[in-house]
Amino acid sequence: MPSVAPMSSRMAETADGSAATPSIVPGALLQRLAARQTWIFDLDNTLYPPEAGIMAQVNERMTQFIMRELSLDRGRANDIRSRYWRRYGITLEGLRRHHGVAPSRFLDEVHDLDLSHIKPDPALCEALTRLAGDRGTSRRLIVHTNGSRAHATRVLERLDLTETFAAVYAIEDKGLSPKPEPEAYDRVIAADGLDPLDAVMLEDTAANLAVPHRLDMVTLWVTQQSGPTPPQVDHVIPALVPFLRAIT
Repeated sequence: MPSVAPMSSRMAETADGSAATPSIVPGALLQRLAARQTWIFDLDNTLYPPEAGIMAQVNERMTQFIMRELSLDRGRANDIRSRYWRRYGITLEGLRRHHGVAPSRFLDEVHDLDLSHIKPDPALCEALTRLAGDRGTSRRLIVHTNGSRAHATRVLERLDLTETFAAVYAIEDKGLSPKPEPEAYDRVIAADGLDPLDAVMLEDTAANLAVPHRLDMVTLWVTQQSGPTPPQVDHVIPALVPFLRAIT
């Protein structure tokens, strides 16, 4: 069940050191998090804000790819892109299965993006560094993304977080199995040697937390959406940096 009262809190700060809105973290959740040594972060719209517009670029490049490769107009191409994403978790899987599209060519093209709106965030870097080595602990921070390895590398470079994460698992590392498919998590768990009972997963897509929740990971939904909290979410994080500061 999602975490609710009673709660404890710690005052967060803005990047310039001034006080910000308190980040409220339930006491029971703090205890669970303190015992977890592997922290799994999604990449896009989790380590940087959605306002960067990267996923809109990805969607546009996928639509253009489908228009050209399948000789379709924009409306039909958008329909196929959305339908395959809903059915398979990633559009690529539908294109590969039904149209024989080569994964490497698709991934290279759709991830040829303008990343100029992604900027290094010193506050995030500091918060992640504290998380990795807070109070004598040694936590392992990894990335699990449905994007390509080249894209993950470029984004982490833009964020100045290349050295922050112990490992990065991209779509190629999962045999092209995307979140939320169980195989995607199984492959990451096997490759990393992590124990789900010792892990936390942070995601901007709630559906991608269903399998981690079943595996007894602590599941954190990074979102500013309002409304009901899905049952697979242990806690909602409106902003990543204040939350990390509140728990370290």
